[in-house]
Amino acid sequence: MKPKTSPEPMTPRRLRALSALVMLVSLLAACASPSHRAPVEDRRPATTSPRPTAPVSAGTSLSVAPLATAELAAKPLPGAENAGKPGYYTVKPGDTMIRVGLENGQNWRDIARWNGIDNANLIEVGQVLRVVPPIPDAAVANTQPVAAPGRIESRPLDAPASTPTAASAPVAAAPAAAAPRDAEAEPNWMWPAAGAVVTPFDDVKSKGLAITGKAGDPVYAAADGRVVYAGAGLRGYGNLVIVKHNATYLTAYAHNQTLLVKEDQVVRRGQKIAEMGSSDAERVQLHFEIRRQGKPVDPSRLLPSR
Repeated sequence: MKPKTSPEPMTPRRLRALSALVMLVSLLAACASPSHRAPVEDRRPATTSPRPTAPVSAGTSLSVAPLATAELAAKPLPGAENAGKPGYYTVKPGDTMIRVGLENGQNWRDIARWNGIDNANLIEVGQVLRVVPPIPDAAVANTQPVAAPGRIESRPLDAPASTPTAASAPVAAAPAAAAPRDAEAEPNWMWPAAGAVVTPFDDVKSKGLAITGKAGDPVYAAADGRVVYAGAGLRGYGNLVIVKHNATYLTAYAHNQTLLVKEDQVVRRGQKIAEMGSSDAERVQLHFEIRRQGKPVDPSRLLPSR
């Protein structure tokens, strides 16, 4: 057995070497630690597209950037640049295209056409609609009959024109004498029903007359015109007929039990267009309106005295 030897004494040289070794080991350990990685420089070109992200499921809520939200809120509604101009109407809550037509004295289909609207159910509150024709519109109802053409004479191309006889002169002059009446002329009004007036005109509440009667009583066209609406799509009016008489006047016949006409049908003064009823009303009655340029007027001031 070898005798124990005493450790070598720690000389200053050995102490310096040991200290250097400890510092080296510490440095190597620090470099290997993941929490002290050196920064990585991104040298990709600026035009490189970002990595695609995983698709978002339908139930995942997404936050919208404030800028995008502001852009959506500031998006103008169709026709907003025309708000307040004559001949334009701003859609209010509860409006439908039929009501817009009634309030402005126009065929709702014409309004849809003037504004390029394919689906009349898709109008928005605040949207601005043109409610007058962009140009003199040939579709404005003109209910006056068209005069028959004059007599047409046939002859060979090389034959001289014949001199009109006294008998033929009135025939040729007849069409010129039968010129159609002005589209703004006052219609020849008549009462649309035979019953008594139970509710007078009020331009705020009723906007027309309530005429009493029995279910099934006839409802007549108050003047010549063209049907621009026949249906039950206007709340508060029930089964409704709207007749446009010319560029100025239209009439409305509400709460009917049966409609006997359809849209775009020409009707004559005194023609039966509906049967009286109580649709969307508390009792059997005819609600009758006359509108001038879309504004309700008192029918009793225009209808003949009884």
